[in-house]
Amino acid sequence: MVDVLANSLASKQAATDGRAKGSIDYRKRISDHVAYGLLVYTGLHIFVTMGALKTGHGSILPYFSLIVLVAAIVPACRWFEKRWEGLSDAQAGDPALAGAFHRDVALIWLGALSLPVIVTLLAKGLLALF
Repeated sequence: MVDVLANSLASKQAATDGRAKGSIDYRKRISDHVAYGLLVYTGLHIFVTMGALKTGHGSILPYFSLIVLVAAIVPACRWFEKRWEGLSDAQAGDPALAGAFHRDVALIWLGALSLPVIVTLLAKGLLALF
């Protein structure tokens, strides 16, 4: 078993060493971040919204916030992907795009982690007012 793992690691290292510098494909990486961000967003949104629904107010507002967030996040994530999928193969690995890539990744994760909490807090605030 140890030999199998060692051979696997050695072949992976050889493949990595054989790659040219700048072989990062921002198109694939942004797509990965969007996919994982959506998974985290969905899990967090369900967790936070279900906590709000347990209050027993019987309002439709938490359900409405769920619909609004789903309707808003999917086009936003698609917009991030569209920005990067139009790159040529040469542009997809251009180190000059690293700053823009990291900014977009930060925005994806900021939205994925904060939007469910913010909208649920707003919905709970509205429920308290009415």
